Amino acid sequence: MSDRAKLEEYFSIIAREKMHPSAGRLRFYLQDLFADVDLRNSRVLDIGGGSGLFSFYAACMGAEKVVCLEPESEGSSSGMSARFRRVCENLGVGEKATLQPVTIQSFHPGDSRFDVVLLHNSINHLDEPACIHLLEDEKNREIYRRIFAKIGSLSAAEANLIVCDCSRYNLFARLGIRNPLAPSIEWHKHQAPEVWASLLRDAGFRDPKITWIPFNLMGSLGRFLTNNPCASYCLNSRFCLRMKKTKGGSVHEASF
Repeated sequence: MSDRAKLEEYFSIIAREKMHPSAGRLRFYLQDLFADVDLRNSRVLDIGGGSGLFSFYAACMGAEKVVCLEPESEGSSSGMSARFRRVCENLGVGEKATLQPVTIQSFHPGDSRFDVVLLHNSINHLDEPACIHLLEDEKNREIYRRIFAKIGSLSAAEANLIVCDCSRYNLFARLGIRNPLAPSIEWHKHQAPEVWASLLRDAGFRDPKITWIPFNLMGSLGRFLTNNPCASYCLNSRFCLRMKKTKGGSVHEASF
């Protein structure tokens, strides 16, 4: 099967499994998310990867190995593990993609090192209490430094790190009213991308590039109008932080 056919099969199966509401918007989003990242023959670690939406895409794009960490899949009443296995089988990527029901703190892959590490809407959940109080207490910053050191130790030299989340700062939160575009977001449980970039530097990541995720419903027009910090502040404050792993390793020692 050609790469194009495999990709079209991916979108068809994702739609059938109802893992994303719109194949068109997903296609548009994935092009931005993995811009300038070559997934071919890569080893990918998807931390907090949920049902495997991005893991399956990486496998279909030619990744050699994909590990999706999702602790909530253990004993999940939603059948997450069963669906993951089903999609793997339907896509023919069962030898590439695996789901592990563990946290990054409990993950021990042996000698494996990863070329691409993705944290999509999961960085604040690595230790939510510490994230909430990150700006108040050095103890909480140290908790995240140790987690990031673990991620750094699992990353190959020149690995691509991609972090997507919402910033803590949003116009609606500032006004004390619910954001109609993101009514469920608890803004105090998130941090600005600059905060994460600073802590990730201590783990041996460099060259932070912050972009603001455009309003996906508007396609290319939305990218043009909303891919900037001011517009994002007035919408849903979603960002994408990209960094590279240095060759020298991390500054902090990981001990899990």
